[in-house]
Amino acid sequence: MRVVDIHTHLLSKSLKFDRIYDKVALKFFGKRFGIDIKLAKKDPYLAYTTAFINNIKSSNYLKSAVVFGVDGRFDKDGRFLSKDRSVCASNDELLNLYKNNKDILIPFFSINPNRLDALDLIDRYVQLGFRGAKFLQNYWEIDLNSKDLLPYYKKLKSYNLPLIIHVGSESSVKSNSKFESIKMIELALNSGVNVIVAHMALSYSPKNIFNAISKDPKKFNHEYYLLIDMLSSFDNLYADISAILTPIRAKVLRDLSNRFEVHEKLLYGSDFPVPFTTIFNTHDLSFKKRVEISKVKNPHDRYIMTILDYFKEDNPIWSNYKKLL
Repeated sequence: MRVVDIHTHLLSKSLKFDRIYDKVALKFFGKRFGIDIKLAKKDPYLAYTTAFINNIKSSNYLKSAVVFGVDGRFDKDGRFLSKDRSVCASNDELLNLYKNNKDILIPFFSINPNRLDALDLIDRYVQLGFRGAKFLQNYWEIDLNSKDLLPYYKKLKSYNLPLIIHVGSESSVKSNSKFESIKMIELALNSGVNVIVAHMALSYSPKNIFNAISKDPKKFNHEYYLLIDMLSSFDNLYADISAILTPIRAKVLRDLSNRFEVHEKLLYGSDFPVPFTTIFNTHDLSFKKRVEISKVKNPHDRYIMTILDYFKEDNPIWSNYKKLL
């Protein structure tokens, strides 16, 4: 079985593993993600991209990956505000990586709709081979239902480009929860754009950690169930399972695997390099199985082998990407 990962991230050339989050992730997950720790201290970007490419090439399951960066923040007048030095990889940085790895990378652009030249940039990157778009509107603090975005959606639709929209909790970058709601997809969806809801719309409240990790379906957030209903109602709506192996999301795996009515609309994705654990998690795999998978060297293979226990090889989740790419 050879699959496409619909959701991975390029990190910025300005990357430095010096924030608390980055230091912890590098220390506990760096080697497990194939990153050369010594090189990461000297040249973080080279260490990351080398591991990123090598992990795809050495995977027994993964044939290619959709990859994107994150555009910076702009105000409503198009003025640049700021960008996260770790997460905000540019489209041109991605283009340079893609040029040498066209056999395994599928580039999606990240273009902030507040940019004055946003529509022209869409044209440019489509001509350069980019095949979709990614929004992190909770970081940008943009209302995706603003009518100002209609020309943007029209442009995406004209090129038949899928749009991945972050829905749910965010922990890797500063985020405004006001813009994390599933309501953010409404205008794009109604404009006819093929929308992919990232992370199954799963979120949690830090104020109630017990509900956040509970496997009781009654305690799953309501937007997860709303998404399930919407997937059956909109032909142009899909959802990816990226980051579902983080403990706050892994709890839903058994429930989701039994919702056969939406499997035709689910896409495999990892959210690499978001850290995940194989053994200490909220999914219901046996301890013996967890230990077995944890011994696998390649992080993509560990991820996929875990998901295979819930979605067998003949499940459409592994091939639904063909409907959009």
